[in-house]
Parts: sequence; structure tokens; C-alpha cells
Amino acid sequence: MSDTIAAAATAPGRGGIAIVRLSGPATPHIAIGLLGKLPPARVATAATFRASGSTDGPGDSIDSGLALYFPAPHSYTGEHVLELHGHGGPVLVEALIARLLQLGARRAQPGEFTQRAYLNGKLDLAQAEAVADLIDAASSAAARAALRSLSGEFSDRVLALSEALAELRVQVEAGIDFADEAIDLLSDQSLQARLTEASGQLQALRAASRQGRLLTEGMTVVIAGRPNAGKSSVLNRLAGHDAAIVTSTPGTTRDLLRERILIDGMPVHVLDTAGLRHAVDAIEAEGIRRARAAMALADRILFVIDAAADPQAAGYLEQQALLPAGVPVTLVFNKIDLASSAAPAPGAACGTGVVSVRLSALTGEGFDALATHLKACMGFEPDASGALSARARHLEALARVDACLAEAARLLAAHDAPELVAEELKRAQQALGDVVGTHSSDELLGLIFARFCIGK
Repeated sequence: MSDTIAAAATAPGRGGIAIVRLSGPATPHIAIGLLGKLPPARVATAATFRASGSTDGPGDSIDSGLALYFPAPHSYTGEHVLELHGHGGPVLVEALIARLLQLGARRAQPGEFTQRAYLNGKLDLAQAEAVADLIDAASSAAARAALRSLSGEFSDRVLALSEALAELRVQVEAGIDFADEAIDLLSDQSLQARLTEASGQLQALRAASRQGRLLTEGMTVVIAGRPNAGKSSVLNRLAGHDAAIVTSTPGTTRDLLRERILIDGMPVHVLDTAGLRHAVDAIEAEGIRRARAAMALADRILFVIDAAADPQAAGYLEQQALLPAGVPVTLVFNKIDLASSAAPAPGAACGTGVVSVRLSALTGEGFDALATHLKACMGFEPDASGALSARARHLEALARVDACLAEAARLLAAHDAPELVAEELKRAQQALGDVVGTHSSDELLGLIFARFCIGK
């Protein structure tokens, strides 16, 4: 990291103030070239941002504002950092960045400032990811969860669990080293109790992480069904506005329509799809193909049925074998305002055993029950105050830890193979290290930081 990077740290567009950030070893030299002198450390200093000229004269100015200099290592990135606070015009920002490039900097890549903070030990990987989650938070609950992870609570709990497993490994490996002295540590009740305690810590951490992931990433729901079952009307009611065109003509929806809604703070990505039937033309056929592809990637399919025209759910039974295996389905009986009050209950009527919800997109009846159902499907708890911002890779790593501890417990109960017990504990520690980035590949880092905005 011998080069110096520069980028706007505020959003593109017009505004009262824009911030341009510079980080790297050449920052002091570039600051002198731009400002005429190096500002005092950590003091907001009025300055003129010069377009050209030597240190002896003002030259042509780009803008004027405040300069803040943070010498290494006491900065966000751990390097020399300069922040320039000027007027928020896009032309001014670009001119200022161009001048910094002229003086020896290069444009930063997405997330490169935070990546440098991670590489310089200012943040661990879980904290670095929490920075992006805090910026992207769509609710106050998501922001609180991201802030807890950014402050280190998630990492602290991961490291505490890793230390507990390290102590267990020491005890097990001591039994291996002193096997000739007839010390049977695998039968030690305290060892088993400590493993049980570590497993309890892990389960609590997994629960907090699952809630945090739901706050951050939410769930993806695909609305499917026959044409004219009311799929687009259901989408519009969920979105709270007319996101989709609704007509009585079958096949009105040809492409995927996407809306993002919040249910008690949980983001729900809702996709409306083309009606499932034999396509009448190539455009509708492509829409149906895209609908089936979207269903394969969904957390849940809401299969909408016209409760008045199809009370026995024949439309679902007709398509059931063509739906992607492994994706759970909820039958949504729409238009209950038009259905006969004597109609049989949905579950008994179709005989599938698939969970169902009855509602009316016209009147809004039943949508509270649908929202409750979706939260329950994901295990979401709106009042979970201890949620920690987490991602799919964190949950996958914690699941590997769980599998390792379960195998270690089995081996301990059998009082056999201490080497294998130690190996399972080691693998569990390695999985925990993946969470905080103790040993992360360049490929993983590239994938993580590529999602960041430029300037952060």
C-alpha cells in the first residue's frame, strides 16, 4: 500500500458540503501542494484549495473550505489521511479530485479506505462489513444492529468463544501428551461441561446473528400463480402503491417487477412474476422462464389463487410438480371478498397440506396475517434487542462451528480418539477466524469490499 488514494466521501450530486478524502504515504506532500502548508493534526483549518501554483503563491483556487489532517497511525485507515470539506457541487468535487491526482494520488476503488483500515488492524473483517451495513441500513433496528457489530460486540463474542475453545484444546492435548501417565482427560466431567457451555455460547451467538442478517438482508418472496389470480394486486397492496399495472387482460405482467418493503424492520424483497400458463407468444414465454428462475432463488413462493374462481386450488396442483424443489410455498387465497362464505377451508380443500393464507387485495383483509406468517417463516423477532449485524458467510461459518462442536461432543461421550477431538476444536476455531478475518483470502476480501461505495 505504497500509493495514495483519493475519492469523494459524500454522495454524488448537489449539496451544501462535499467531502473529499485522501489516504496514503504521500498525503503530507500532496496537502502542501494543494493547501500551501500541512494543516495541524486533528484541527479543522480554514484553507484554500489551489488549482496550481507554488508554495509561495496562492495560484488559481478551486474552492475554499476546511482541511482536517490525521497523521498515521491515528486515523480511520491507519495511514496519513486528509479530509477536504468544500462546497457540494459535482464540478467542484471532480476538479478537486483531478488536482489530487495531478499531485500524485490515484482514484480509490470501492471500499478501499475501509479495506486499508482492515489491513492496518484498525478494524477486523466483521467490523469492516458492519460499516457497509450501517450505511445501507433500511430501518432503525438494522442501524442499531450494525452499530453493535461496528463497535466490536459481534467480534468480541466470536473471540471469547474462540478463546474458550483454545482452552479446551489445551486440556485435550494435555491428555494426549501425558497418555502414558494414565491421565484420562476425555472422561473429565469438567471438560464436557465446558464444551456444553461453549455450545451454549455459540447458539446464543447464532440466534443474534440470524436476527441481524434478517435486518440486513431480509427475505426474498416471489409471487406466482395463474394469470388474473390477483398477483399484481397483492404486490400493490404489500408495496402500498401501484407498483404494477392491474387489468382484467390475462398476461398483463410480462417481466419481473421488484419492490422492497419493510415488515416490522425486516426487509422483504417482493417479486411479481408473469402468470404461469402455456405462453401465447415469445415475450410471455420469456416472462414465464424468468418467473421460474426467480422462484428457484427465493426464500419463499407466495402462490396466489383466485379464491372465488378456484377454491380447490387446481391452479397450484397443476403447477406443483414444476415448482422448484426445496423452496417452501405458501398458498395465498386472494379475492376472499368475492368467495362464497360457505367455501371449504383452503388447506382441506386442496388436500396438499401446504400452509395457506386467505386475504383480499381489494380490501386489505388478511394482510396482517400474511405479514405475521412471513416473519414466522424466517424466525424474525421484531423486539430482538440483541441482534448483531451479520451476513450469510457469517452464518455459514457459525454453522460449521456448530457441526465441529457436535462431533467433538460425540467423541468426548465415547471417551475415544482424543486426537480427533482436538482436531474438531481446531476446525471450529478456524471457522470462527473466518468471521473476523484472521485468515482471509484476497478473493474473499475483493468480494466483500467491492460492495462498498467509493470513498468508504
